[in-house]
Amino acid sequence: MGAGGGFWFCLIFLGVLLDWVFGDPRWLPHPIIAMGKTISFLNEKLNRGNHRKAKGFLLLFLVLGLTGGIVFSIQYLLYQVHIALYLIFNLYLVSTSLAAKTLAVEVHKVKNALMSGNLAEARVQVGYLVGRDTTELTEKEIIRATVETTAENTIDGVLAPLFYMFIGLFIPVVWLNPGVLVMLYKATNTLDSMVGYVQEPYKDFGYASAKFDDLLNIIPARIGSIFMLLGGMVLGLNIKEGYRIYKRDRYNHKSPNSAHPESVVAGLLGIRLGGNNQYFGEVLEKPTIGDHINPLVVFDIRETVSIMYSSEVLVVIFSVIMAILVFSF
Repeated sequence: MGAGGGFWFCLIFLGVLLDWVFGDPRWLPHPIIAMGKTISFLNEKLNRGNHRKAKGFLLLFLVLGLTGGIVFSIQYLLYQVHIALYLIFNLYLVSTSLAAKTLAVEVHKVKNALMSGNLAEARVQVGYLVGRDTTELTEKEIIRATVETTAENTIDGVLAPLFYMFIGLFIPVVWLNPGVLVMLYKATNTLDSMVGYVQEPYKDFGYASAKFDDLLNIIPARIGSIFMLLGGMVLGLNIKEGYRIYKRDRYNHKSPNSAHPESVVAGLLGIRLGGNNQYFGEVLEKPTIGDHINPLVVFDIRETVSIMYSSEVLVVIFSVIMAILVFSF
């Protein structure tokens, strides 16, 4: 790892702190926006006619190739100019790849609308967070949707990016450094969120993106769920029940990964998640997750955000310990 690994570890730690404090400032250009515009452009050009599944693979290769190539080229050029510019750019990559503060702010908008009795506003706000139809959701359904997306995004937006950044510390390939690796993950995640649907017109076209996103999340979803359980224990929640529901319901989802964090939260809070949802006018039948021990209440949204933060803190602490052990030998 050498000094490069030490610098990267410090950048990751500082990026976590910056995300906690500032989130994603509106004035700062965000790489996900550039990825989204690129995906939208390619979707318009490719998602038509025959052979859409093959074109979906082409979309995946193009987006990942552009992302990795552009990020590493900028890194290389800035390194040639001055090491400080190189470090600042990579700190930017690290901090923008994490979404804890932004996720917390957005889900609290839903919570605040519900607490003020503004159901219409709560439907609008939760609509920004989930892909399902939210126009007729009840209060309980809004809470369920918000808790589910917070639990799932604890992996996608927080713990999985950290996982890939830390993995990048140990890959002896300069163009797969933590900054490039986490941007490739975020590009895949963005592809899945934009085209990875089982409904038309994305059923075939989004197949490759959805499956590759599933593949990249297999390990983070499982390791991250364990840290979420431990985070719940730190918060004084029922870890025994959390583990029981996790063990029982972690595969109760069409996605191989989504039910892992959702089952942890459902068990820790004693609530039932999952069930049918409506997407693009089509009702999708889904199994339930958890037991209906406690009714869904607005407070569950805040508790899920607390689980997200506590699990992230534990991941950072664990990583610091591991880094100390590695750098010591």
